[in-house]
Amino acid sequence: MSDSVVAQILDVLDSAKVFEGDDIPERYFHDEALGVPPQRPLCVVVVRSVHEVSAVLRVALEANVAVVPRGSGTGLAGGATPLAGAIVLSTELMNSIVEIDQENFTATVEAGVTLAQLDEALKALGFVYPVFPGELGSTLGGNVATNAGGMRAVKYGVTRHQVLGTEFVLMNGTIVKSGGKYVKSTSGYDLTQLIIGSEGTLGVVTQAILRIYPRPKHTVSLLAAFVSPDEPTSCVPELVNSENLPLVLEFMDAAGLYAMANRVKVDLGMSGSVMEAAQSYLLVMLEGSKWDELSLQREEIAQTLTSRGAIECYFLTQKQGEDLLLARESAFWVSKEAGANDILDTVVPRSELAGFLKVAKELAMRTNSYISGAGHIGDGNIHFSIFQPDPSLLDEVEEEIFRYALSIGGAVSAEHGIGIAKRQHLYDTEDSDKLELMSRIKLAFDPKWLLNPGKILR
Repeated sequence: MSDSVVAQILDVLDSAKVFEGDDIPERYFHDEALGVPPQRPLCVVVVRSVHEVSAVLRVALEANVAVVPRGSGTGLAGGATPLAGAIVLSTELMNSIVEIDQENFTATVEAGVTLAQLDEALKALGFVYPVFPGELGSTLGGNVATNAGGMRAVKYGVTRHQVLGTEFVLMNGTIVKSGGKYVKSTSGYDLTQLIIGSEGTLGVVTQAILRIYPRPKHTVSLLAAFVSPDEPTSCVPELVNSENLPLVLEFMDAAGLYAMANRVKVDLGMSGSVMEAAQSYLLVMLEGSKWDELSLQREEIAQTLTSRGAIECYFLTQKQGEDLLLARESAFWVSKEAGANDILDTVVPRSELAGFLKVAKELAMRTNSYISGAGHIGDGNIHFSIFQPDPSLLDEVEEEIFRYALSIGGAVSAEHGIGIAKRQHLYDTEDSDKLELMSRIKLAFDPKWLLNPGKILR
């Protein structure tokens, strides 16, 4: 059966696009999720067009073989980790920017276009796509599949707020187009929004129509130090309600900040006394067209933060701001290199952040775990790096974090997705009726349950 499936795929595709057996590169065995074991697939098919995607899916459906869609493999939940005997369908070579429409402020891109590639093209024209989830090598198809967020979500929202339309392929090979170059529609069910965040379980995203914006001329940054890890959270409502909504509003505990800064070799110019006293930091970045106005707003924010308990506010240079942003984006790699056993991306209402951080701290002490926190505090999304080598105890720690988050109106995942890594936690904490409804939607799109099976849903 396996040989037959590969032979049929080779009949419809150039053989150079198919890897099988020992020729499969190791990178296709996994994504970046911690704790999800790698797995060799039946084969890897690297497609170049939507019609090739359709052809491969039809072959797989006929042979009753599972298909795992994949972009650049930067996901953190095991969504692109293959199953034994499955076909990995890679869209990495579908990397054309189809169109940049400067009149309608849209960019139409194939699924394999990376954020770095799109940003370079838009920068030359004075535009920006504002979703930066921390890995510029990630693909837009993967971003759509996971509803990627990132540090700029406090101002611009996440991927679903920036996608106007999609092209995707169902398991039976049907090519579907939804949405378009318009910002509102009441023409039936919104399939675009249903596909966003579905992690390749409903359809394979092959193209997306994205909102783009004029690129701001200037940015200014400041870093505020606090003695208490809870104090930064009290500043959030006022900052979010300010005249110029911050582009970036990031929380970092002291240990995390120092490790991140050291990794990218950024000198923040902080005094030893501040570093000794501070337990947490708040990074604020503003953007705009007028430097003088931004500088004044930064001073006003510094006064606000000082009144809320900041022991020092550092006005960062352009380079320091960019370097610190780069350092924050390296947080996953810092945690991975330090030996973190898992990284969560739980989200709670902003008003509950202080209590959430307190519960995590108490939980760490009670279970003899180490939990380091950093995250997009402006939208209530905290990333916990958890160091707990005992698998059973690690599960207990995560379960308690998730249950508490849901009890105060939060959710298991804010931007990384569920994949395999958090699937059991989703079932343990979510409403069973909601999960049943999700399963029925899955069956409507994929009756044989062959498209990325086992991801999100059992």
